[in-house]
Amino acid sequence: IINICSSPGSGKTTLMQETAKLLGEDLKIAVLVGDPETERDAVRMREVGINALQIVTGGMCHIEAQTILQALDHIDLTGVDLLFIENVGNLVCPAAFDLGEDYRVTLLAATEGDDKPKKYPRMFLSSELMIVSKADLLPYVPFSVEAAKIDAQEVNPNLEVISISSLHGDGMGSWCRWLKNKVATKKQALV
Repeated sequence: IINICSSPGSGKTTLMQETAKLLGEDLKIAVLVGDPETERDAVRMREVGINALQIVTGGMCHIEAQTILQALDHIDLTGVDLLFIENVGNLVCPAAFDLGEDYRVTLLAATEGDDKPKKYPRMFLSSELMIVSKADLLPYVPFSVEAAKIDAQEVNPNLEVISISSLHGDGMGSWCRWLKNKVATKKQALV
């Protein structure tokens, strides 16, 4: 289980869509999508063939483990290799809640500013991977991947960093390899 966290609009849903397109033949993927309102993100995922269930939090800024447990009764996980939790868009509240995930991944969009790891340290401290998303916009925005990486790794020295553009495919190979490695590691631990 991978918990995907970020601010609103950082590209979580597009990342899930493109990941499923790239890994769909290798891994069976399902997604639990958390949002305060609407089913729009789950619908977007289903349109590309992802088994997705929307969790509407009713205005809550995070998902709790009990909510995930209840949602598991409403999604078919038969044969699923990789379950994503697309968390509510927020760098504060979700950081405080362990959802039983194996790994936490935090997206930091190039459009947000490179100072977020120090402003929201708990999120980066509790993550295994930071993805700098929307990397195709780096030439047009004041964002330093190196500065964000330095700050993030000062908070969490073990944090891995990948830059991606979901729309253009840059870095998606590294992301998919990271996922495959984590799935293989988890499966091997179960043997």
